Amino acid sequence: MARKPAKMYRQIKGQSFTRREYSGGVPNNRILRYHMGNRKKAEAGEFEIVLELYADNACQIRDSALESARQVANATIRDSATGQGYALRMHTYPHQILRENKQATGAGADRVSQGMRLSYGKNVGTAARVQKGQTLISIKTDREHYPAAREALRKAGCKFPTPCTAKVVEGAEHLKGLV
Repeated sequence: MARKPAKMYRQIKGQSFTRREYSGGVPNNRILRYHMGNRKKAEAGEFEIVLELYADNACQIRDSALESARQVANATIRDSATGQGYALRMHTYPHQILRENKQATGAGADRVSQGMRLSYGKNVGTAARVQKGQTLISIKTDREHYPAAREALRKAGCKFPTPCTAKVVEGAEHLKGLV
């Protein structure tokens, strides 16, 4: 059965449902890595500039959207800065379990389907609940790789179901004459 569109899960409705031990068969997380690039240099604070991508509205972001944003941001910055000139970090983890009440379709489905009776639903995926102004992705890099980092965050923001804003958090004084 085809996956339903992400717009069905975008709004934050009801209480959070995160207890995996009570729900059988939760699909695996699709995000492969949360830290990419030169993590040792980032932890030592040797990068000049820190950029962050913020969510402008509260929403739910599916794990597949988080993974596609990670892939496009990592590929964009890696082309310019190689593997040692940046550190990229994903800040959100998809805890929220998404459920779907699957309906039978086709000829004779009205006799098979029980409609909305006990419509708790089956687990179909996971999502991250994001609040307004929450950091989604951060990139630490040097001055010469700033344009690529900015472009990486712009491309990653296109993958999310909410408008996003990229800001320079640290090192704006190093960008004089560059911007």
